[in-house]
Amino acid sequence: MNRVYNFGAGPAMLPTSVMEQARDEMLNWQGIGVSVVEISHRSKEFEVLLTETDELMRELAGLPEDFEILYMHGSAQMQFAAVPLNLLDLNPAHKAAYLETGNFAQLARKEASRFGNISIAASSEETGFDRIPAFDPASLDPDTSYVHLTSNNTIFGTRWHQFPDTGKIPLVADMTSELMSRKLNFEQFGLIFAGLQKNLGPSGMATVLVRKELLGHAMSQTPALLNYVTYQKNHSMPNTINTFAIYIMNLMLKWLRDQGGVAAIEQLNAKKAGLLYDIIDNNDFYIGSAHKDHRSHMNVTFNLADSTLDKKFLDEALVRGLYALKGHRLVGGIRASIYNAMPMEGCQELADFMKDFAKQNG
Repeated sequence: MNRVYNFGAGPAMLPTSVMEQARDEMLNWQGIGVSVVEISHRSKEFEVLLTETDELMRELAGLPEDFEILYMHGSAQMQFAAVPLNLLDLNPAHKAAYLETGNFAQLARKEASRFGNISIAASSEETGFDRIPAFDPASLDPDTSYVHLTSNNTIFGTRWHQFPDTGKIPLVADMTSELMSRKLNFEQFGLIFAGLQKNLGPSGMATVLVRKELLGHAMSQTPALLNYVTYQKNHSMPNTINTFAIYIMNLMLKWLRDQGGVAAIEQLNAKKAGLLYDIIDNNDFYIGSAHKDHRSHMNVTFNLADSTLDKKFLDEALVRGLYALKGHRLVGGIRASIYNAMPMEGCQELADFMKDFAKQNG
């Protein structure tokens, strides 16, 4: 079996042990003679699986009891509409403030603009989204229903290392590329959502962690399957849930527990990123894309000083078993996405290749 190191931004690599268990159980899950993708979502077996997944998420994340765990269709981008539909009515002014750090933050803001009065409270667009913008929470209108940010920018390689204190105004965070990769103080947030396809499983589904006091305020035009209360009342199963996604998420959470939990994986992620940033910083052959103070631990973005070598770099990397290193089409260059499942060995292989390539072509 020739498994490469997959640096794809998402859908991202899963741990080999998780993939192997899913393979081995595909035809006969838990000895019942059918696959997990064939059983009823109303069956007692699946209800046990879903409840166990809740418990694993709450335990590993350190999620307080005043937060509800929801599993929803449509991955993260569906939440770009669900968040304003559920939260704008917290205040009659229907105002929300968005902090723009890249493409997905902009998409979220544009979608929210369909439903209320949306403002850009801070943006780093002028510098090509190479940093987290300065933001003073004191500048917020007290009538603001919520503040939205994207915690990690997968395209430009930046990250909120510290989150703003928005006081009584709920802070909403799109943590699609970071949830379960770093420890969080949930007292800072009103709602967190994340597509599963980076650190939690396959694409097409999202988990929403929402403070219970924020539920029940959906706008009147909110469709039932975008209303958080619909999911709260039905254990996330108002209709047929993605049973396979929940199954893989369950395996991913168990794998994370076996790695020592979120605190341990956060330390490892910092070391993986540091290994690559050290090469970028100490070799003028490579140029980092993100400001040093705002670099992501999940997506290491950089350019070659001589961009005509990009194709050669990518081709030779693939021969070395280093897959999907091409930068996003909006920015080009090179991007190494090193989510939880990427082992240190993969980052070391990439680091060694970068050294060799610079030596041979510099």
